[in-house]
Amino acid sequence: MALLGLIATAVVIQLIAWPFLLRQWGASMLWIAVPLVVLTPTHWGLIHESIHGQLSSRRWLNEWLGRVLAIAFLLPYDAARFGHLMHHRFTRESFDRPDVHDGVTHRVLARIGYYTHLLGGLYLAELALPLLTFLPASWVCRLVAHKLRSEDPIDQDVRRLFVAFAGNSERRAHIRRDWMLSVVLHACAFYLYGAWWPVLAITMFLRGLWLSVADNLPHYDVMLDEQQRARNFRAPAIWHPVLMNHHLHRLHHQHPTLPWTALPALARDAASASVPNTDAAYFRAALRQLRGFGKVR
Repeated sequence: MALLGLIATAVVIQLIAWPFLLRQWGASMLWIAVPLVVLTPTHWGLIHESIHGQLSSRRWLNEWLGRVLAIAFLLPYDAARFGHLMHHRFTRESFDRPDVHDGVTHRVLARIGYYTHLLGGLYLAELALPLLTFLPASWVCRLVAHKLRSEDPIDQDVRRLFVAFAGNSERRAHIRRDWMLSVVLHACAFYLYGAWWPVLAITMFLRGLWLSVADNLPHYDVMLDEQQRARNFRAPAIWHPVLMNHHLHRLHHQHPTLPWTALPALARDAASASVPNTDAAYFRAALRQLRGFGKVR
């Protein structure tokens, strides 16, 4: 509840209060961008808890809170939930390893695509994704089927599930509605900012950049025979609530039904049993992704 209150306050500041502070006090108020950007993983973390049914014991409230948080972040909640649960089910399968060259795309183009995805492209793609729901469902299903074509049995299962989601009329309607609410909300915010609108645009991009960099971090350069195909990382204690323990990602994959607050105790139990449970420093590992493609085996 404390984190929900914190993020709700941050959203109100970013979309409503900050433009008035900028007009009143000018550039001296630009420092507000720092906490807004730093709280990006907390905002996503709350959406993530909702996806796993951990934000509230009441199902309707859990989904409602997650959906409102997603609208405020310009994320399509239904698509994010489906994609994330697919990520748990098919971790590091061919559709879920953006850091691996597919061997088909020209390596230069593949590198451009990788760095675009890493440096904000993932978030921008999620912003544009709802536009597909305004196209005929048959078109979108054919597009998804073409994009995920493969002879591998697991890939064919993934393709079937994605095509079924793309054609689900109820989910398409939810995504369209939420996207329009997001657009109206942020259009009003840009109007309030007036001449200061670039401040909002840059802050939104920096938040999207953080989300994009963090998305595949626990799986970057992870081999298929590694435990849970994910890694844990070390992070200073002050960052744990901000990251919502996302640095313990392998433990989350091992226990996806547990809330984020349960992960540190599991990490301590593993440490007391002399089981290695962390691989590297979280932020150092994030920068390591700039080296380019990882490997897969």
